[in-house]
Amino acid sequence: MYDIGDTIVAVSSPPLGARSIVRITGPVTLEICERIFRPATSPVVLRPSSIAARLITGSIAIDDELEIDATLYLFFSPHSYTGEMVAEIHIYTNPSVTAVLLEGLLNKGLRMAGPGEFTARAYLNGKIDLAQAEAVNEVIVSSNRFQLAAAEKILSGRLAETTEKIRSEIINCLSLIEAGLDFSGEDIELETSPEAVQKLSDIKNELERLLAGSINCESTLDLPAVGIAGASGAGKSCLLNKLAGYERSIVSAQRKTTRDVLTSELSLSHCRCVLFDCAGLITTPENILDELAQQAAVKSLQNSSIVVFCVDVSKENWAEDVSIRELIEPEVLIPVATKSDLLSKELLANRIAELNKLFNADFLITSAQTGTGLEQLRNTIDENLIEIALGSGKRGTAGRETSLIALTARHRQAVTEAIENVGEAINELKADNGEVAAMLLRAAYQGISGIQQQHVDEEILDRIFSRFCIGK
Repeated sequence: MYDIGDTIVAVSSPPLGARSIVRITGPVTLEICERIFRPATSPVVLRPSSIAARLITGSIAIDDELEIDATLYLFFSPHSYTGEMVAEIHIYTNPSVTAVLLEGLLNKGLRMAGPGEFTARAYLNGKIDLAQAEAVNEVIVSSNRFQLAAAEKILSGRLAETTEKIRSEIINCLSLIEAGLDFSGEDIELETSPEAVQKLSDIKNELERLLAGSINCESTLDLPAVGIAGASGAGKSCLLNKLAGYERSIVSAQRKTTRDVLTSELSLSHCRCVLFDCAGLITTPENILDELAQQAAVKSLQNSSIVVFCVDVSKENWAEDVSIRELIEPEVLIPVATKSDLLSKELLANRIAELNKLFNADFLITSAQTGTGLEQLRNTIDENLIEIALGSGKRGTAGRETSLIALTARHRQAVTEAIENVGEAINELKADNGEVAAMLLRAAYQGISGIQQQHVDEEILDRIFSRFCIGK
């Protein structure tokens, strides 16, 4: 593990940005700053004061011959991010100059920070708990608003609040069970076994909701899925290609061209998603290939956050589409009328009115050929994904707020083991084995406590912070 007695330094800004930020923390931070930084207005004493932070403009000595303008930010202990003295040197220069400055600081006795060492010091100094420390990295690496919102929940202490509530419920139940064991010979009614079983069942349900409604930080498949559904020949593949910006799917006048599930990553205004096209849905498969394609399509659509339901507006009969609509039960459905370019303006208006009445929905008019409605469709997908992410989606939103908590593999293991221990404790209580139930509850309590606790094996800490980038 890191030696927190050292003073460490690292570049904490992106490599291609115009501004470079060199971050320093540790016992000799102020001494180093006084040696290399010259305030624009003298004299300025770089000493701790009653304020938490200071901003000083001036210049920084890159080496013996070069001095450039700089801004020095000082964050005094214990109010800083790490809990120690922290300095940030902000300069507008190229990476080569920054590298020379960093080399000079290393030659003055500073040590290059390891991955995540600034956040590790914040954790070791009690500024944040372990779950919040992990959330810092998840905020940095978040690839979409879903992941960012989930990580921010942990950083703000949401996971700590959730698990603290569960821990409190476990310890309350455990204390009552142990009291019943201690006073089993007394004529005192503490709690009946059915009551304890009910309380433990409620705890187990809370843990299962936390696990089921979470984002897995380690997975690269965290992007929300948006499926394109509809009858064969409804223009799904052409729509996918236009939204994706390239020919991802084969487009043909022949029906049933698409057999497999084809995916493409779609970048929207606020997040990214996986857009997928699958075989056209049919009410009565004609052969084994149709049946297999249908199964793959329905399974993919069931796992998607949003379904874009395509109906060919140029058709005169939509009986097939009505039957297909009954095959899918999406969380959010966006009805889309495709091939609008094939109809006159007046006929299109009449057809849209008929579609809206038939499906009891407001269809979005689109044309993959002319681009009509495609930007509106992108915005509609984006808005619905954000509504889902923020817990206000159109369906199934009761547990959505919990889903915005991101769980790392370590968190998920702790919650999973706690669920198993509480479940076994319930069985032991039903079998009137109070002592074994108490032992299992202690294990569940310790496991949940490990998510935020301050005393964790060094090997675990090394594994956690090795995932960080240097300078964070």
